[in-house]
Amino acid sequence: MIDAISWFFTNLGLAFYNLVYAVMNPATWLDWSNSESVLRFVYYGASQELFFVLLVLFLILTIATGVSRPFGWGLVRGSEFVLNWTGRIAAWAGFLMVMQQIMIVFLQRIFRVSEISIGPFGTVFTKDLSWYSEELKLYNAIIVSLCVAWTFIQGGHVRVDLVYSAVGHRTKRIIDMVGSVVFMMPALILIWLYSWFFLWRSLITPATSASDQLDRLMLKARAMRWNVETIGFSPNGFNAYFLFKILILLFVATAFFQACVFFWRSWLELREGEMSAGRYMDYDITGDEDIALASRIN
Repeated sequence: MIDAISWFFTNLGLAFYNLVYAVMNPATWLDWSNSESVLRFVYYGASQELFFVLLVLFLILTIATGVSRPFGWGLVRGSEFVLNWTGRIAAWAGFLMVMQQIMIVFLQRIFRVSEISIGPFGTVFTKDLSWYSEELKLYNAIIVSLCVAWTFIQGGHVRVDLVYSAVGHRTKRIIDMVGSVVFMMPALILIWLYSWFFLWRSLITPATSASDQLDRLMLKARAMRWNVETIGFSPNGFNAYFLFKILILLFVATAFFQACVFFWRSWLELREGEMSAGRYMDYDITGDEDIALASRIN
């Protein structure tokens, strides 16, 4: 037990050094022309060092929120603004998906076109219609991955409500805080750990894994080369499925950020009482009832 406590606080203290060192020496992990820098990025992207850096940042912002409520509300409002507009912009992928599907139907069924060439900047990008048909799944993935936090803020997710609606304001906020820390954050961390190496195994060789230590990866750097996976489900179909793996990581990042923001909002609403519920919430305005609701909240 003593060793575990010592390990925890040692890594917590080293997080400050690791953060400053990474910021002051970006070439050691961002110079992707150097294979060692690439593999350092791979290692630290799912390492205990990164975990403790994020933990320290979360604790600092949480303490600052506890000390200054104006700072806390500013942090919550600014974060929710970014997450809301990330989702609102990503939602336009649905419009692009519909328009591209209409275009494919017209070109294939009416004009009997077999491929599409796009070249607005002097270079021609030519792909078979089946490629564009399969690419529609990417638009759907963008919506699913990047609109999660926005939908959460808007209250659009399904809530399995057994006791929540029957308890008071303070109990609700405590449930929200515990849910953020105990359920949302650990689940998202696990998804990140699996997804991180799932992505990099389709981008570089030799393959990397969570069990590889930094010194082992530095040895692999001698043989490292880019090998971006371009395998499709059909001969002329969409062949950039590594983009889906990137979207998984973006989903985890935005959802984890939202879990932190939800914790801070719940804590502020717990401290300030029932009248603060939903304060400064940036709801989407879709009708007269929503306008009336937003005016009452703000």
